[in-house]
Amino acid sequence: MIRTNVVKLTTIPALAYRQKLGSGDIGLVIVRPDIRQPGIAAFSKKTGDPVPTKNTPAEGYPAEAFMEAARLTAGLPYHKQGNIRVTKKMLKEPKAPAPVEEVEVDSFVYQGLIDQYTDKTGKFSYDLFNKDLIRFAHRSSVVRAMIEEKESAKKIADYVFRNKVRNITKNDGLTNAEIDEIHEVLDDLHPKGLLKDLNAEIRKLLR
Repeated sequence: MIRTNVVKLTTIPALAYRQKLGSGDIGLVIVRPDIRQPGIAAFSKKTGDPVPTKNTPAEGYPAEAFMEAARLTAGLPYHKQGNIRVTKKMLKEPKAPAPVEEVEVDSFVYQGLIDQYTDKTGKFSYDLFNKDLIRFAHRSSVVRAMIEEKESAKKIADYVFRNKVRNITKNDGLTNAEIDEIHEVLDDLHPKGLLKDLNAEIRKLLR
């Protein structure tokens, strides 16, 4: 298997690599130690320049960083690869390694989930996401059985979230650890908590 080459950027403290996106096109992924959300860009079919996705925060991943990443990774091998948890120590090293044990969630899986619940303003909608999770909870016979057995609200919420993510991404191979990582990333970006509405509904059902 050809391993994706990872390069170190100078415009921002980050690592970058090319990856096959969920659309089938080749894109760029940038990860940095101080921002959990990765920066993702596809290449314009007209200009060939990297175009960041709507959910990539511009303040953390400026256009010049993507241009540098495109230049440094040009011609390098790529394949389906998960995000790399980058640390400050890795950025200080002459050559940033890409250890297998650091691979987490595939970027296109994360982006697929984001795209599913992006509202008209181009932002991830926690309300839409929670409404979908609540509908799933009400329809699930497994959830009904868990409620009858008085399982904890957390255990029920974890079951709903993990199964819904697998359904949305059409990836039954996602491990609980990978899904929990997605939860952690999204939770960090939302001040009131990713599953606040779902948890409130589950507590009502348990009562």
